[in-house]
Amino acid sequence: MRVLIVGGGGREHALGWKIAQDGGSTIYSAPGNAGLAELGPTVDIPPERIGELADFARENAIDCTVVGPEIPLIEGIVDEFLARGIRVFGPRRAAARIEGSKIFAKNLMRRHKIPTADFDVFDDAQDAHRYIDKKGAPIVVKADGAAAGKGVIVAEDTATAHEAVAMMMEEKALGAAGLRVVIEERLIGQEMSLLFFTDGEEVSPLAPARDYKRVGDGDTGPNTGGMGCYSPVPFLNGDLMTDVLERITRPTIQALRLEGIRYRGVLYVGIILTNRGLKILEYNARFGDPETQVQMPRLETPLIEILEACSSGRLREVDIRWRDNAAACVVMAAGGYPGRYERGKVITGLRDAAEVDEAVVFHAGTKLDCGNVVTNGGRVLGVTAAGPDLPEARQRAYRAVSRIAFGGAFWRKDVALGITV
Repeated sequence: MRVLIVGGGGREHALGWKIAQDGGSTIYSAPGNAGLAELGPTVDIPPERIGELADFARENAIDCTVVGPEIPLIEGIVDEFLARGIRVFGPRRAAARIEGSKIFAKNLMRRHKIPTADFDVFDDAQDAHRYIDKKGAPIVVKADGAAAGKGVIVAEDTATAHEAVAMMMEEKALGAAGLRVVIEERLIGQEMSLLFFTDGEEVSPLAPARDYKRVGDGDTGPNTGGMGCYSPVPFLNGDLMTDVLERITRPTIQALRLEGIRYRGVLYVGIILTNRGLKILEYNARFGDPETQVQMPRLETPLIEILEACSSGRLREVDIRWRDNAAACVVMAAGGYPGRYERGKVITGLRDAAEVDEAVVFHAGTKLDCGNVVTNGGRVLGVTAAGPDLPEARQRAYRAVSRIAFGGAFWRKDVALGITV
């Protein structure tokens, strides 16, 4: 089978790694990274150049395309591929709006009584400022559109909330994504990332994972794309998962179908368990990053079987099995991230790290340069390890991290710390 993976981050490397582990596939990636280059040919086509990607898939007889990033999904890559008769995994443009527009998602939840934070929508900055003064803080300001992880500001005081509105709506720092905003109540509780395979009818959960959004230990500093994660999640028991499925995930898929949208792909649900029960924080229309890095090492069923079943409406025919183990991922980032950072730092120790028991180094912001692997992004590597339990998986992951070096490298020291499963 010839597989094309669209994207070049740690999530995409993890997907490609799993497909390679299952065997029998030739793996292409566009644009890929230094890790994906070890699995197969990389193609110099950015994810947003949808027409060129479709041309490549047609010309190279690609059997299955897997889309990693959100932007091509939001812009309709699945619609384009299907219109040309090319098999592709992911939701169509209409379904991907659940991530592409927070206003669409929040209104969907309101119309269908799916539990979420109380909110209001604004397309006028002065109205938004007045609302903040009326409601007070803490409060959350969200840009309507996709903003590369920069579109959600959790404001502990009204001054920060006003600054967020000014940045998004007045200064237009996020472009069109921030011209409209959602302002919602701040929810307090245990957060978790839950992902589900779906063919638009059937729903099957991926192994639960919990990520670390803040850049610093103890959940300090600004939000990031994710500084690490672990799986399984000890407080997420069978009863709670059933509650999520019946009160949130299935109603979401059904709500979309009632509005004429069949969602096929992975649905990512950001959830918080509050003293008032489960609430949705956000939806994403794709695999999580870095969650995928701990889920793929725990997945026993061949990934391609699941992707093809979702895309063809046959998910109930696949027995999705997960290993009874644990995994931890520690993100090694470039100095300055999530702000400005330098690229081109030579990375050493990758082979030594891979020799740690059940460790795998997933590349995110890397590229090949004159025979060296160098940094090429803010989140550089997702150093992941599996083990019989979380303490052992954590120990192995940090042992692998200790063998890797590049200029300015830093990472959180508390991933899965004190978690026993």
